[in-house]
Amino acid sequence: MARQFNIPDFYKSKITSKIKKFRQLLDPKKKDLAPTVLNFGSIRVIFARHFGFCFGVENAIEIIYQTLENNPNKNIYLLSEMIHNPNVNNDLLSRGVKFIHTTRGQQLIPWESLTPEDLVVVPAFGTTVEIKNLLTKMGVDFCTYDTTCPFVEKVWTRGQQIGQQGFTVVIHGKPFHEETRATFSHSIQEAPTLVVRDPNEAKILGDIITGKKDMKKFFEIFGNNCSEGFNPKKDLEKIGVINQTTMLASETHQIVEIIRVALKKRFGTEKITNHFADTSDTLCYASNENQNATYAMIEKGGDLALVVGGYNSSNTSHLVDLCNEKIKTFFISSSENLLSKNQIKHFDLKSKSVITTESWLPKKRPIDLILTCGASCPDIMLDNVLLRLLSFFPDSTDISAALSDYESKNCQPKGSDINPKITK
Repeated sequence: MARQFNIPDFYKSKITSKIKKFRQLLDPKKKDLAPTVLNFGSIRVIFARHFGFCFGVENAIEIIYQTLENNPNKNIYLLSEMIHNPNVNNDLLSRGVKFIHTTRGQQLIPWESLTPEDLVVVPAFGTTVEIKNLLTKMGVDFCTYDTTCPFVEKVWTRGQQIGQQGFTVVIHGKPFHEETRATFSHSIQEAPTLVVRDPNEAKILGDIITGKKDMKKFFEIFGNNCSEGFNPKKDLEKIGVINQTTMLASETHQIVEIIRVALKKRFGTEKITNHFADTSDTLCYASNENQNATYAMIEKGGDLALVVGGYNSSNTSHLVDLCNEKIKTFFISSSENLLSKNQIKHFDLKSKSVITTESWLPKKRPIDLILTCGASCPDIMLDNVLLRLLSFFPDSTDISAALSDYESKNCQPKGSDINPKITK
């Protein structure tokens, strides 16, 4: 049985949790990626098979709120944002938690202001070896309150293993992301390391490996994102790829293949195992599930999509990218962004700014609207978005009736051991 975390009640859902429970009973092995469609009459809302808090986020949420409850008179610090969700981070700030860094690493609270009596919590993204060493030297306990995602730690371990085998580590990630900075810091302890942002950068790296581009190009593109003393002539002979766990799995696979092909061209197919390490096991299961469920939801089709989450959330922005390829998509942080049935405030990934769009809802009826969220978004926020949406359709079916209708149409066939019922 999957571990159950102690999540504060104010993050729990009364609506979408029923959908998740029903789908889990119908499909405990998670093989069915088909979306859930609730018919409200004038609007049909399409939910992804997988969305919301993942294992690592629930683990982090449980630890930080238990820390607050058990230490009411202590100064409690987070190294940076707990997760990339403004609602969660703002709630922690309101309870007296202080952030030492911004998400980009800018110092907000001087290290010298901390004392050994203070509590420092490591966020789900993990932290660098340098910061761990500094806290240890200061006598500040961070191990007790380390919420680093186990799947991030798995990536660190794999990077260490291939480094010890003489391979250079390529990290597929965003150079300024907290997780990538932490992974880079751990990786360089054992191996030459560089960060590759996307397949386009991987193609440049492939050309450098095969000699199509010179070493000057390497430092032009990767000079700020490689380990000190990196020697392209020597350090690009043996490579293994690991990743920031929230990146697009499809892009990681592309990067792996680009580098593998380049090494085959340089050293020959028969010698490829000596020059390329198989590291496919570093892909995060939750990111994979959410992304695959989004592909299935897009295939189902819709008139528009709403993706809910923090604007600096990597995994959420990738869901937006996937939806945007096929469907008009709005990236919102909460139900408050749905200003009216005529206006929506949303984040534009290209301009990196919040904009307002008029006449965002199609006039056709019924509307097929895709609704999902990232791994750092509480389910209650999806509930709130759904309720706000339905307020724009006064003739919509009651939520309980829509849930009952979905349940009755999707129960197990006769003779099944499980006939799930959604508790009203």
